[in-house]
Amino acid sequence: MYEALLRPVLFTLDAEKAHHLGMAGLKAMPVAMAKSWRSNAKADRLTTTVAGLTFPNPIGLAAGLDKNAEALVGLFGLGFGFVEVGTVTPRPQSGNPLPRIFRIPEHTALINRLGFNNEGMAEMKARLEKLAWRPGPVGVNIGKNKDTPNERAVEDYVACAETVGPLGDYVVVNLSSPNTPGLRQLQEPEALAAILSAVKAKVGAKPLFLKIAPDLGDEAVDAVVDVVRSSGITGLICTNTTITRPFEHPTAKETGGLSGKPVFQRSTEVLKRAFKRSEGKLPIIGVGGVFDGDDAFAKIAAGASLVQIYTGFIYGGPGLPRRILDRLEQKLAELKLSSLSEAIGRDV
Repeated sequence: MYEALLRPVLFTLDAEKAHHLGMAGLKAMPVAMAKSWRSNAKADRLTTTVAGLTFPNPIGLAAGLDKNAEALVGLFGLGFGFVEVGTVTPRPQSGNPLPRIFRIPEHTALINRLGFNNEGMAEMKARLEKLAWRPGPVGVNIGKNKDTPNERAVEDYVACAETVGPLGDYVVVNLSSPNTPGLRQLQEPEALAAILSAVKAKVGAKPLFLKIAPDLGDEAVDAVVDVVRSSGITGLICTNTTITRPFEHPTAKETGGLSGKPVFQRSTEVLKRAFKRSEGKLPIIGVGGVFDGDDAFAKIAAGASLVQIYTGFIYGGPGLPRRILDRLEQKLAELKLSSLSEAIGRDV
């Protein structure tokens, strides 16, 4: 119904207006309704434990959709096993000028240059404290304000870790968005080690992940994995959006991060590389170009313990989590596997 009726209507609207409309619906969903919807999306065979956390299923929503932790009840109602909110910064910021989200339906893709628009860590803290229902883990994705110089970036990450970190089930350090000038420079080993060490000191034993870019070369991926392992943080999220343009299209000239189907191959290559470099010892969340259950299984076979969706959700609608879970259960039966953990890294 969504793809045949609702999506064509939403896609006549400006992308950001359509986003706000969808978020309004999710925010309005009462807990009782969300619980009822979720009861029809159970996938008990897909329950998994990663980094000491129990995930009702391995399909999560990536950061970027619910930047301010406003719609967690509605999102969990759709059947997600976990939801990641943010990216949040210490101070509120409006982000980049409009327009800043662009659809490319011919390639099942999006370009965004939002620029960490969010209401700030104090507002997110207040919402998470009031969260009435949490049937799965909530991740908190943290970043720095645009006007904070890189040499002081660690202060922003520590502030967010102190303020909202205690309210998340896991924390994600985001150094890979292409829409905050200079941010990706912080993925260099020396700067990366300093930030990860400082944030880990604040979150303690809480699971801590690093989200990396798909545009890192293979040797750079290896270096990041080595820093992550030596710093003692939990794992990686592979990957964020890409600044490359693997196809020709008038809209592809827009600046920003490209997501969707065109990023699937490279994001999966980075995932495989990271899994191999870590000898399978780092939990990895795979994200990038996941539109169905076969895509999700491919991420798992490449080394992902969990999988996130974002652009696939925009194109596939509210029924996508359930469809992915159904297909994953089919794959278990087809391959005669008792759990998805048996499939992690099977293609590496």
